[in-house]
Amino acid sequence: MAPPDLHNVPFWIVCWRGYDDGAGRDIVLARNTPTESFRRRGLQPVAAVIKRSAARASERFLFGSRFTNEWLAMDLNDFDLNLLLVFDHLLKEKSVSKVAEVLGVTQPAISRSLKRLREQLGDELFYRTPNGMVPTAYAQHLAGPIADALDAIGNAFSNSFSFDPATSQRYFTLRMSDIGEIYILPRLMRILAEEAPGVSVTIVRGNGDALRAGMEAGTIDLAIGLIDGLEAGFFRRQIFRQGYVCVFRPGHPLAGRDMSLEDFLGAQHAVVSAVGTGHARIDELIEKQGIRRKVKLRVPNYASLERLLQGTDLIATVPEALVQPNIHPFALAYSRHPVDLPKLSIDAFWHARAHRDPANQWLRNVIAVRCALPAVETRD
Repeated sequence: MAPPDLHNVPFWIVCWRGYDDGAGRDIVLARNTPTESFRRRGLQPVAAVIKRSAARASERFLFGSRFTNEWLAMDLNDFDLNLLLVFDHLLKEKSVSKVAEVLGVTQPAISRSLKRLREQLGDELFYRTPNGMVPTAYAQHLAGPIADALDAIGNAFSNSFSFDPATSQRYFTLRMSDIGEIYILPRLMRILAEEAPGVSVTIVRGNGDALRAGMEAGTIDLAIGLIDGLEAGFFRRQIFRQGYVCVFRPGHPLAGRDMSLEDFLGAQHAVVSAVGTGHARIDELIEKQGIRRKVKLRVPNYASLERLLQGTDLIATVPEALVQPNIHPFALAYSRHPVDLPKLSIDAFWHARAHRDPANQWLRNVIAVRCALPAVETRD
């Protein structure tokens, strides 16, 4: 069906569809605009909806109803948002020359911007009068939302991006192992109670892909420990370096003297299988040196180890922080480890999305500076 002839319609609201400069993008424009302005842009009408009304009640109905998004559509990818500044200043200054002066451009540049606005919005927007540029009804309709949007953008750039721990109600999610819960979490919670009483913390487990996905999605703010696999897209900061010691019950035959390698090989061992963490590296390093332990027990974490060792002659290799009496009073005897083991780095990890977050910065500084541990003293 051929489209209706709209040239002689005294008042109409019409939906036009066409192509923008042959780029193949389908566009829809709607407004009570003279047909010539569309034809100059090379648009061909394929559909139209005509509403006649002297009182323009139908116009209010059409543009205030569910038809708005369908018929008054605009692709912001093709819209120069700088034109909104010109529009806003024209409303305030009512003069093309004054706007040019305020924005630091030439008067012809403002005139060209106004022409583009008229074409893209399908409305005259401003009329020249003896009292300056006067906005049309449609321009007045746009004035408030555009001013609010520009104010919001300005406020976003001008407001300080900051974090006040004393007043914050922030909710942090941290990934920690049971070791972190033993010797970092108590210190952190004491600091929060004194300096950030409104801040809450949730501790989660997780390693590998699940941990990475959680941090990338922002559901995990910080991960602490010996963690592998967090490289591209992540930052890290060392909290402290820790060595390892041998622990056993106070009445153990090995208590009260330096442990030799022969003692270590002759003893029966409990091993913490911390799968997915760097602590498993220690077991690998011991085995790579050709040392074969008599492993009698494997447990998934350190939490139950103290009670198990108290009632047996088993010994275990543990991070030295577990025997610091001011952190966790392990009621166990300990000795310098007879196997040459490196100190491993305990790090805090965060995703790049949180790198400039003031709250995340504050938290990781508190943990790295005020929750770090000194090295434990062992017999030489």
